[in-house]
Amino acid sequence: MSDDAPRGAPPASPAADMAPPVEIRILDPRLHEWGLPRYASAMAAAIDLHACLEAPALVEAGAPPLLIPAGIALHMADPHLAALVLPRSGRGHREGLLMGNGTGLIDPDYTGPILVSAWNRNPPGSPPIAIAPGERFAQMLFVPVLRPRFSVVEAFSRPSARGAGGFGSTGTGATTGSEPA
Repeated sequence: MSDDAPRGAPPASPAADMAPPVEIRILDPRLHEWGLPRYASAMAAAIDLHACLEAPALVEAGAPPLLIPAGIALHMADPHLAALVLPRSGRGHREGLLMGNGTGLIDPDYTGPILVSAWNRNPPGSPPIAIAPGERFAQMLFVPVLRPRFSVVEAFSRPSARGAGGFGSTGTGATTGSEPA
């Protein structure tokens, strides 16, 4: 078992051998004390990110998002890999701490500092959300990327059951006649 595997981790799966290498630079030396980005449990899907702040930050309700450094930079170097920055579920649900841009996308060719856009979704006048230096406040999920080959067409080669039905079109109770009885 490697030194960075969580305690109680199951043996490495064959998929671990296929895990793409990602280089990480530690930009904030306090991460050596707080803990390097890692999976918090044996089956966690994302790594936790620490707030690399000099002093506590208050994310005010109704205010613009704050950019909070995560203290790392990555080099994925694989066009079929990207990373998503997401809120940690507890703070998002209980306190309203979300990403100011919805979901942060880290492209595989970006090698600069990882900055997290933190936003307080609560209505103006609500208490601010405090983020302490070193706090695990966001998470990063690595995802595969498919890059399709586009074919410009005048009409699609095959019709679909849904067609051009947009927002809410599948929840209207209307049927297309192709559903099982």
